[in-house]
Amino acid sequence: MNLRDLRYLVALADVLHFGRAAEACHVSQPTLSTQIKKLEDELGVALVERAPRHVMLTPAGQDIAARARRVLSEVEQMRETARRTSDPEAGTVRLGLFPTLGPYLLPHVVPRIRARFPRLELLLVEEKTEVVLAMLRDGKLDAAVLALPLHEDWLETEFLFEEPFLLAVPEGHPLSHRHDLRLEELSDQHLLLLEEGHCLRDQALEVCALAGAGEKDGFRATSLETLRQMVAAGVGVTLLPTLAVKPPVSPSENIRLIAFRDPPPTRQMAMVWRRSSAMSAFLRQLAAVLRDLPPGLLEAPAEVHGKPARTSRAKA
Repeated sequence: MNLRDLRYLVALADVLHFGRAAEACHVSQPTLSTQIKKLEDELGVALVERAPRHVMLTPAGQDIAARARRVLSEVEQMRETARRTSDPEAGTVRLGLFPTLGPYLLPHVVPRIRARFPRLELLLVEEKTEVVLAMLRDGKLDAAVLALPLHEDWLETEFLFEEPFLLAVPEGHPLSHRHDLRLEELSDQHLLLLEEGHCLRDQALEVCALAGAGEKDGFRATSLETLRQMVAAGVGVTLLPTLAVKPPVSPSENIRLIAFRDPPPTRQMAMVWRRSSAMSAFLRQLAAVLRDLPPGLLEAPAEVHGKPARTSRAKA
């Protein structure tokens, strides 16, 4: 048994297709199939159910593939430990973020990370929270920036910041003249929300529950930018995180932002990684850079408290 064969098995478990698994491993399909068969012979158990257009892992295959993932992850941690020992601030970090945070946080933190760790290669992956957690668990990511709460006991957590929400309303809306409002004043509103799977949807639903507000029927957006455009078109109102209305987001003439009176609804962000990670000491340093945001970045735009603020989609 060798690491190469374990990688072949994990690749097959990921896609359940010999051809695609071979392509992912950069080998021919016969090569991958032969090595999987040799692994089965060595273990004395069938790992794969083979059918003409259908591939499944046997129960033993599923268990062994899960163990193989852990072995490969530990091997990668060994290599990373060796790299970090010789040069703690060099190497690669694979960082996961979710879509309603990544595009709005990264412009503010990536330059700071590059300045602090000039030899660091930062690889960024943007996926929904559930996918990011699965990739982190399987060793495909080194760390992630996610919204709290998280209940996985295998995670190490470093709190980063708390981000307030603003209410976005279209021009002409009954609330559009307001500069601020109390949370309970949303009780007669029905908010536009994201589809299932977005943590921002869950956060907005919590705010709705606190305010006694509801969800607008018949519409669920696939992205925060879709929500923004629906508000601009006069379809309804929504909650926007403060980072999503700060530069490099450019203004719009069709949306007005309203701040909440203290205490405003917020979402809490943390950097997380596996407790078993060999990179823990360095990741704490990286978390410190992510926590050190530019002054005023998490405050409502100044114009929210003066003249009405406007916002639109972020620049490409």
